[in-house]
Amino acid sequence: MDAVNLLGFDLEGLAAYCEQLGEKRFRATQLFRWIHQKGASDFAQMSDLAKSLRDKLAGRAHITALPVISEHLSADGTVKWLFDVGQGNAVEAVFIPEDDRGTLCVSSQAGCAVGCRFCSTGHQGFSRNLETSEIVAQLWYAEHSLRKRLNTQERVISNVVMMGMGEPLQNYGALVPALRVMLDDHGYGLSRRRVTVSTSGVVPMIDRLREDCPVALAVSLHAPTDALRDQLVPLNKKYPIAELLDACNRYLDKAPRDFITFEYCMLDGVNDTPEQAQELVKLLRGHVSCKINLIPFNPFPASGLKRSPRERVMAFAEVLIKAGIVTTVRKTRGDDIDAACGQLAGEVQDRTRAHVRMVRAPVVVKNGAGKSS
Repeated sequence: MDAVNLLGFDLEGLAAYCEQLGEKRFRATQLFRWIHQKGASDFAQMSDLAKSLRDKLAGRAHITALPVISEHLSADGTVKWLFDVGQGNAVEAVFIPEDDRGTLCVSSQAGCAVGCRFCSTGHQGFSRNLETSEIVAQLWYAEHSLRKRLNTQERVISNVVMMGMGEPLQNYGALVPALRVMLDDHGYGLSRRRVTVSTSGVVPMIDRLREDCPVALAVSLHAPTDALRDQLVPLNKKYPIAELLDACNRYLDKAPRDFITFEYCMLDGVNDTPEQAQELVKLLRGHVSCKINLIPFNPFPASGLKRSPRERVMAFAEVLIKAGIVTTVRKTRGDDIDAACGQLAGEVQDRTRAHVRMVRAPVVVKNGAGKSS
């Protein structure tokens, strides 16, 4: 039987595993702290565990991070790691330091099957879901390697955003135990407000997350109408905007914040006019408590899209702010190492023929009269 990577267990799972070994629950708590709070990977280091348990674990389990293929440091302090997940696939994670927080952007899949028009990962296609151990390993490695680099025992990562490669809610079974590790006081002890799942709008899974593990929610909206969002976010054809907003309102009943964040990538001549800002106001104001995060697009050749000029982004934001909608413009971080939003690509052995599927005609934008422009 293959040895088990203990990074794949939340505390309940680890307790069940220890029971199989004939051990009591408190041993699982001790072990969990050693792994996640202290970053230990050698059972011999775990001095308060009985030697008999350490011997059992040494033969049946391991604590193994993902192999690091490369590490890049941006001029602004952002760090990007490329992790090997086997069979020619690699995923990326990014650490973004700020004065009041340290945020880690974590991947959930090798590639992505959603195929959003403006996302570099989507253009690479999809290979497979990551296992819980592979999701947690990104945080485990980043937290403890950064502590060594900064020569501190204090927690470095205060926020985790599931905004790396992949659609987290399409890997739900592995995602939820990983979230529980992040939130557990015996693990990383992160607040539910400081762990964010970003989704392109998988409505049934938003409802499940609300019941199972409600953390902060960010929704990739990117358009004020179904006609345009169908072209930018293909999942919209299955779960259109009205259904998505209904799910967001249901989620707010148990969410740790009293608003949903809507991500809106600003695309030149596609979704960035004052008229579209007014449509967005009409769509959201009074219908769902929200904050809008306007994201400067990070161009890549296969997209056929361009970044909106800053003046147009600010004019769009002004319309929203005047309407009373909390609006921010995301700062681009790590773009000199391709670590900014929408740039994560890694290496994907595509099983979905994305290079064929995503050769598309230009986005067609309808004007107010319903004519193409």
